[in-house]
Amino acid sequence: MEFSNLLVVKNWKNNGLGKICLTDALISEKSDDNIIIDCKGLIAYPSLINIHDHLVGNWIPKGAPNRPYKNTSIWVEDMKKSESVLERSNFWKSSIDDLTKNNGIAMAMLGVYKNIFSGVTIVQDHIPNQKNAYYKAFPIKVISDYRQGHSITLKNWWGGGELEEEMKMTKGKIPFIIHLSEGIDEVAKSEFSELEKLGLLKNNSILVHCTALTKTELKKVNDIGASIAWCPNSNIFLLDTTLDFKTVFDLNINLCIGTDSTLSGSINILKELIYTKQTFTQIPFSMLFKMVTENPAKALILDNYNGRIEINRDANLLITKKLKENPYENLLNIDTPDIELLLYRGKPIFGKADFLKYFTWNPKDFYLFELNSQKMFVIGHPEDILNKIEKKLGYKKHFDYLPF
Repeated sequence: MEFSNLLVVKNWKNNGLGKICLTDALISEKSDDNIIIDCKGLIAYPSLINIHDHLVGNWIPKGAPNRPYKNTSIWVEDMKKSESVLERSNFWKSSIDDLTKNNGIAMAMLGVYKNIFSGVTIVQDHIPNQKNAYYKAFPIKVISDYRQGHSITLKNWWGGGELEEEMKMTKGKIPFIIHLSEGIDEVAKSEFSELEKLGLLKNNSILVHCTALTKTELKKVNDIGASIAWCPNSNIFLLDTTLDFKTVFDLNINLCIGTDSTLSGSINILKELIYTKQTFTQIPFSMLFKMVTENPAKALILDNYNGRIEINRDANLLITKKLKENPYENLLNIDTPDIELLLYRGKPIFGKADFLKYFTWNPKDFYLFELNSQKMFVIGHPEDILNKIEKKLGYKKHFDYLPF
């Protein structure tokens, strides 16, 4: 299959008019068939990566009744009493340690659709490690090769082993993910030194939020080669502050942008990018793009996808309308209706229904719907989840990240 006559954004530095060929699940030098799709006027990006989400947390609206908080350990308890979480408990309220039970997968699938409808094909779901059946249930890649801790202060209250043991289990080959110093008080400020004492600061560490880290501590993060997952919308909503961006930028730390869940963060990754640019106008468009492609691919130690469009790499593609001449700026001007086609390993995930004729597909595997008078498709059946929720709640529930 060949996508021709489109602007190809290969990475955060290189783009130009060209074509993309697919063979099975990979990008190839030549097409293995005679299918040629004219994409004149469109832009092809490597599909996006969401470095930080909690898939079962994607309920609407945000749940932070007493914000701002001095640290998010306080918010964790406050959140449980919020109207949003109480409403969600009517649909899903089982333990987070096994999400294959009691509508857990259906709840997480909502979060997956949040990501799909914003061009994401890889998402890191920060929860205790689940059974394989959980990760196999989704049409895009939900990272399964990782170990985790909730935070230094709350340890693994939600499930999982001791923090040191979780890190040992990575053997340095898969990421270790932990919320760190998410706050402004002494509790938050004390966490970094404890992280070091426990041996949790390594080059495979993904440190989430880091709002209380000092310049000296950020230099240590850089020196060891760790990565930071940044969710500015969530930080500012909950804490009225975020990390020391200037120092992070000056040090060239591997910084990645994530959404967090909608209980505190943006509606999706596209909205998070827009919010970040509006809040930190000095960040170049191309750098924001890198923070949702190449940087998280490096942090997550992905096998065959590096957040770029390259030969013999996974065919994870996001093809969109061209609304701006600068393709990196264009990404911050599109919304769900502007996505023409989203592919994960060469398979159609979401887009205009006209593209399906180029693929072998079973109508039973897709949901067809209209969006802005355009016939669209998405893999799976989100409408069934909405019907389940309506049956449990007794009324229709709208989720802003769903386009129907």
